Amino acid sequence: MEKDLIKIGSLSVDPGFHNFVCQELLPRIDVREEDFWTGVERIITSLTATNRDLLSRRDEIQAKIDEYHKSGADEGADHGSYVAFLESIGYLVEPGQAFRIETENVDAEIASIAGPQLVVPVNNARFALNAANARWGSLYDALYGTDVIDRSGGLAAAGAYNPKRGEAVIACAAGFLDRVIPLAAGSHADVAGYNVDSDSRHAVLTVVMQDGTSTSLRQAEKFVGFAESGTRRSMLFRNNGLHIEIQVDAGHPVGRDAAGNVSDILLESAVTTIQDCEDSVAAVDAADKTEVYRNWFGLMQGTLEAEMTKSGKTFTRRLSQDREYTAVDGGKIKLPGRSLMLVRNVGHLMLTDAIIDGDGNEVFEGILDAVMTVACALNDIRGKTSLRNSRTGSVYIVKPKMHGPHEVGFTDRLMSMVEDLYGLERCTIQIGVMDEERRTTVNLQECIRAVKNRLVFINTGFLDRTGDEIHTSMHAGPFLRKELIKQQPWILAYEDWNVDVGIRCGLPGRAQIGKGMFPKTDAMKEMVDTKLGHVEAGASCAWVPSPTAATLHAMHYHYVDVAARQRELATRDTADLDDILTIPLGDPAALSAADIQAELDNNAQGILGYVVRWIDQGVGCSKVPDINGVNLMEDRATLRISSQHIANWLLHGVCDESQVRETMLRMAKIVDEQNAGDPAYAPMAADPDNSIAFKAACSLVFEGTTQPNGYTEPLLHAYRRELKAR
Repeated sequence: MEKDLIKIGSLSVDPGFHNFVCQELLPRIDVREEDFWTGVERIITSLTATNRDLLSRRDEIQAKIDEYHKSGADEGADHGSYVAFLESIGYLVEPGQAFRIETENVDAEIASIAGPQLVVPVNNARFALNAANARWGSLYDALYGTDVIDRSGGLAAAGAYNPKRGEAVIACAAGFLDRVIPLAAGSHADVAGYNVDSDSRHAVLTVVMQDGTSTSLRQAEKFVGFAESGTRRSMLFRNNGLHIEIQVDAGHPVGRDAAGNVSDILLESAVTTIQDCEDSVAAVDAADKTEVYRNWFGLMQGTLEAEMTKSGKTFTRRLSQDREYTAVDGGKIKLPGRSLMLVRNVGHLMLTDAIIDGDGNEVFEGILDAVMTVACALNDIRGKTSLRNSRTGSVYIVKPKMHGPHEVGFTDRLMSMVEDLYGLERCTIQIGVMDEERRTTVNLQECIRAVKNRLVFINTGFLDRTGDEIHTSMHAGPFLRKELIKQQPWILAYEDWNVDVGIRCGLPGRAQIGKGMFPKTDAMKEMVDTKLGHVEAGASCAWVPSPTAATLHAMHYHYVDVAARQRELATRDTADLDDILTIPLGDPAALSAADIQAELDNNAQGILGYVVRWIDQGVGCSKVPDINGVNLMEDRATLRISSQHIANWLLHGVCDESQVRETMLRMAKIVDEQNAGDPAYAPMAADPDNSIAFKAACSLVFEGTTQPNGYTEPLLHAYRRELKAR
């Protein structure tokens, strides 16, 4: 049924979206309807043509690269000829003079505190709240509930509580304390009691050992405060800018048997969270977008709630309050109870039917996202909410899928117009530039320059970056298997290049340099063993798949002083751009038939497992079991690389259409079996011709070479809309 759109000036507005804006949003942020809609119309009218031109420029550049490879111009040519070609078509731009970013009014969580970062779909209120509240996490719980502590034999987490496993957790946690807040003598494992003498003007921490001797911290300045609540006493410590709270309670079931009666250790964990409107969200129409904006508004107002059930009990989850302590000098310490929230808008490509412009076209979704996400944050910016997000009056928008400096400059222009709409000072809106498209990577310095007064974040990410790598060089030849791509010089240089350029552009002390996701949601021991590498590489934040993972990853930021590490890295040579521009092609002759089939199976199963939930249930991010049953955190980035990889092999004859179709059907049966316990799941394999999800997955592969930059959104949105129309 056609909706009766509401005519406002030259715009036609979806009634549900209009109701949210006029009845829920504008009255609470003190913006007049007339001013809002006039401003929106002005922004859309001013920027739509430029947006289209930028997308056309992408297509022109890609067509020239495709023709270059098809013509055989790269065969026998040296690498310098390829680089010269990229310069000649404007893919590579001439770097300008050295500079440093000038961003001001940046919250400490972004500017100076290094720590884990969560990315969460904002349209899922429960997930959004859990992530926002993941600023603090129990180290005991994180160790007890994961495979970081051995689960075999007597250490299994069986029943309500396993005391033997609890002992192992307490010992592991004590070892962590010994490493980051060591005692002057002895170990935290041998403490009999922690005592705070606050009678004098300066509180002193004394640690009594089980042998009766007394000691103190090796670095007394790391003890910064304390608090009491009932029978529980808490001591607050700071190391590398992050806080640790040791809770002592002799009456607690865990505390009564632990050294020093330590009932728990809380770590400052997810220092920042990206509330996502993009890759982890399935928002295909006005109703979906309205829910996205409503939840973000609730977070910014401090009013978002979600009913949750745990251990048979139902309760309401809300945003956590701030935490208060007495400082060692007798003053007060108030620490945020919530992660500092950034919001990821969509990129420049997609359209939304929330508003139809004067020419009868859907408007660019990224333009509307900027207008709406800033509107939702206005009261926070102005300090009118009780649960502040930004204490400096800024709003942080992460912008993905931009290709090169001109597109970043367009985002700067968009944000300036949004600031003018709401009467905000220039650069109140601050920008994160996701370095996950090849044309942005190779021109990263100039991309940063385009928003040097707004920049607060750059990052790397293997999945989207590799998806773009494949699509950009689709006609160059067949790519290596995905696991081998990770080991090639280009990806290693890309990771270092991002840090090197970020440091040289002055990000330390003003902005985050980030690393990508650890996707294995249940393999926390592997994460703890490996993700320290992200911190040692100079990243001030890195993505983790859950609040529990954030608490475990927080340990790494206590082990490494990121600011000091970045100062060390500033003296090394910058990564080699020629390595980044070396295409990771493979030799099909080196692959056995079994190798090819195994790669197809892995890709096809991952595609189907993710797409079926996206299309049928509108789930944009979830734990999806891979072909071996290992749960992976999947979003559109994983889908992009897998679909582009098969499309590339099809194009170059590594496999053929019949083999891929047989693989897709066989993997559909496996995915059906993996989801058999989900009552909302609609099987694909029994009737694939009538399964919209199966058809969508096949289209992503067989139409992969023609999708803009290899993106999956256009096809996903079309098929999801088709299903919703049923």
